[in-house]
Formats: sequence, structure tokens, C-alpha cells
Amino acid sequence: MLHLRLIAPAEKTDDVVRLIEGTIGTAHLCVLPGAARDPAGDVVMCDVAREAGETLLGGLRRLGLDTSGSIAVESIDLALSKRAEKAEEEAPGEPADAVLWEELTEATHEESTLSVTYLAFLTLATMIAACGVVLDNSILIVGAMAVGPEFGPLAGISTAAVQRQPRLALRSAIALLVGFVVAMAVTVAFSLFMDAVGLFTKEQLEGERPQTGFVYAPDWFSFVVAVLAGAAGTLSLTSAKSGALVGVAISVTTVPAAANAAVALSYGDTVQTWGSTEQLLLNLFGIVLAGTATLLAQKYFWARQHERLRRRARA
Repeated sequence: MLHLRLIAPAEKTDDVVRLIEGTIGTAHLCVLPGAARDPAGDVVMCDVAREAGETLLGGLRRLGLDTSGSIAVESIDLALSKRAEKAEEEAPGEPADAVLWEELTEATHEESTLSVTYLAFLTLATMIAACGVVLDNSILIVGAMAVGPEFGPLAGISTAAVQRQPRLALRSAIALLVGFVVAMAVTVAFSLFMDAVGLFTKEQLEGERPQTGFVYAPDWFSFVVAVLAGAAGTLSLTSAKSGALVGVAISVTTVPAAANAAVALSYGDTVQTWGSTEQLLLNLFGIVLAGTATLLAQKYFWARQHERLRRRARA
């Protein structure tokens, strides 16, 4: 269930209440006349099944409540109410399958912002992966994959493509490009330092690496895994199952490939540099492609569900 706290101008309160009452899957409607001060108006609260949330939010936005008042949405972890159970039964579909596009856009907007924290995480992840590829240590590679925050901008690009939001696409692309350029540049300097103190050697990089040699040898399996991970990551975002993102992060070789390219570049090894760069680009493309296709499929599915919901409401 979702909890909505709305601030509505007095002249729009009746329209808001009628919309909530006419939406299948709502419960616990409360109206507090004149309770809001900034902005001034009435406070309207209700709970709605996640499956019906997008329909209700769309109606509230059409009423202009997002500009003349306020719309706040919270997830309810526990609701002990027969009315809530009935509302969820009435709403079509399953809560885990529901997509809240506003929530997804907001989440990807935040995750795709180029910030000091984002750059720090991506740079540290790339440096950890650099240690992993030189030492041929798969544990370090997995750890670097888990630390890397690059899935946020990738999801932002997919969301922007489906929702036709060029600003989000540009913001995500800038975060992705600048992030990897900065992370790889710092990792090159880190590799030179590690070589100077005798902790990295060219022989280690170019020797037999059974655990990490795949990061500079792109093939069709790399693309297939990236596509599968992109679909899984997108589903984890839309269904609010963030725990699955950890599994997605350690399924693709974006950060390890960037790290290997940086270390190889510091030693002048163009073969590994280009191979790792191809691996990186192949993974990025596969994730974006799968994420976009997954969101398009979900959008089509929920458009049909919402149309069915509107027909039931009119009946």
C-alpha cells in the first residue's frame, strides 16, 4: 500500500475527494479542512494499493495539484486493516508488478546526478578493481562491482528514453561519461604510483590471469549477461526490490573493464586497453538496451491494466 498526503486549495478539494473515491483500490480517506498553511489549503490523506497508485497520481496531476498544492507519497510497510485488504484485492494486478513512473523518474534522477559522492564511489570501485586485475583476484573484482554506482545513470538513460525526458537523458549521460573518465584518469595515476613502489608490475598485468582475463576479451556471452543484468536491474527498481541490485552489480564487468583499461594504459598496453574499452562499451550498451526494452514492456502492460481499471470504475 501507498500513503498519500495531499495539500489541495479549497476550491479543488471536492474534485480531489471525488477522484479518490472513484479510484478502485483506495481506502482510509481523511479530509482536514484548512489544516495546511504553506501552501494554504485542505489536507487530504488516503491509502491506495500500489497497483492503482499510478492511475491516482495521474489524475491528481491532471487536476494540477502538483503545482497548486502538494502530493507526497510514502510506502506503507504494514497496514492492519480489512479495508486495506479489500482495496488491494479490488485493484488489478500484483503490487510487486506495479510501476510508479513518478517514483522511478525521481529515483533515477537522484542516482544519475553527477556529485562528489558519485565520483568518489566510482573512482574507489575502479581502483579496487585495478588491484583485482593486477593480482588476478576475483574477490576484489566482485567487491569493486558491488561498490560501483554506475547502474543509476544507466537506468536514468533507459527511463528518459521511455518517458521522453531529454534532460534526464543528458544528465545521466554526463554522469556516466564524466564519471568513468575521472575514475579511469585517477586509476591511471594510481597504477603509476603502485608501479613506482613495486606493488604493480607489467608482468603481472600481461601474465596468465585465469580469474580476470575475461575483462579485456569481450564476446557474445558478455553482451548476453549485460542484457540479462539490465533487465533484472530495471525490474528491481520498478518493483522496489533494491536488494536485487547487488546481484546485478556483480553480474556485469563495467568497472573491472574500466580498471583494466586504465592499468593497461599506464603500461602502454594498447591491446588490453582497447579490449577492455570494448568490453566496457558492450556492457553499457547491453544494460541500456535491456533496461529500455523492459520499461517499454512494463509500460505497455500497465497501460492495459489501467485501461481495465478505468472501465471497472465507469461500470
